[in-house]
Amino acid sequence: MEKILELKELKTWYSTSAGIAKAVDGVSFSLDKNQTLGVVGESGCGKSVTALSVMRLVPMPPGYFAGGEILWKGKNLLTIPEEEMRRLRGNEISMIFQEPMSSLNPVFTCGAQIMEQILVHRPVTQSEAKARSVELLHLVGIPNPLERFSSYPHELSGGMRQRVMIAMALSCNPQLLIADEPTTALDVTVQAQILDLIGTLQADTGMSVMLITHDFGVVAELCQEVIVMYASRVVEKGRVDQIFSNPMHPYTRGLLNSIPRLGSRNERLHVIEGNVPSAINLPDGCRFAGRCPFAEAQCREKQPLLELCEAGHEVACWKAIDSTYADEIKSRLMQNII
Repeated sequence: MEKILELKELKTWYSTSAGIAKAVDGVSFSLDKNQTLGVVGESGCGKSVTALSVMRLVPMPPGYFAGGEILWKGKNLLTIPEEEMRRLRGNEISMIFQEPMSSLNPVFTCGAQIMEQILVHRPVTQSEAKARSVELLHLVGIPNPLERFSSYPHELSGGMRQRVMIAMALSCNPQLLIADEPTTALDVTVQAQILDLIGTLQADTGMSVMLITHDFGVVAELCQEVIVMYASRVVEKGRVDQIFSNPMHPYTRGLLNSIPRLGSRNERLHVIEGNVPSAINLPDGCRFAGRCPFAEAQCREKQPLLELCEAGHEVACWKAIDSTYADEIKSRLMQNII
């Protein structure tokens, strides 16, 4: 498979009055052409900052890149001039932002905002850009696209605004689409429509997708590969079938156990005890050690690195990569499946 995007030990930090907040701290992964990668983890783990780093939209200051590389087709995006990055952003690499109402400009019509992106990146006339915008609105399933072209964001529902954002992101046929919680705060039926739309468009265009989500159900439906993030780092990554059938990190298992299941009405939901450490005061050892039932002295003293536990499946856990304990951990974790 051809690698289209590769992150190598990316560090995106923020200077604050309380100290340095390490929002992304040594994240590495790659994305192949025509592949969907799921990025999961609880709020504050660094998912969105990772996406903004790829787009080079981290506000500077207070943010800055403390180290690492973001390779787009082998070119390091952190070292290219801003003018070249603007040519890539919205053209080869596009992003669906988490909040469509705050991402769309309230004083411009939806059509005008789609047109603007086309006119910036394509040598077309105003009338051609308008025709393409109306076509995109139809493509993403908006009824009466010519009429909605002249609508302002506040005149549309949340689902319709999200579709407008998708139309904008797809306006220049990007090779990579970053979707940051594309179904947040939408009805279940609308969520399904949006996800089906992204899957269909990917199949039609061959683009790669980086899907940021809390929802493992979405990951199971759309993704081929998945990375699990915790406290600014990747703790596990592998194929979707590996993560679901053989989760090796206690945090991944905790997330999976927290999913409600049909027929478990009288059972209490599984809860991961404790709190996420502050990005300003991260522990020296494993960042999950304070909440992990398997943690020992080594876990609190030295940070584990991602290591192979099977082909294509990596985990950052001292006990999971130690063959002496791996079977014990797997056995104890499987007993907690609900």
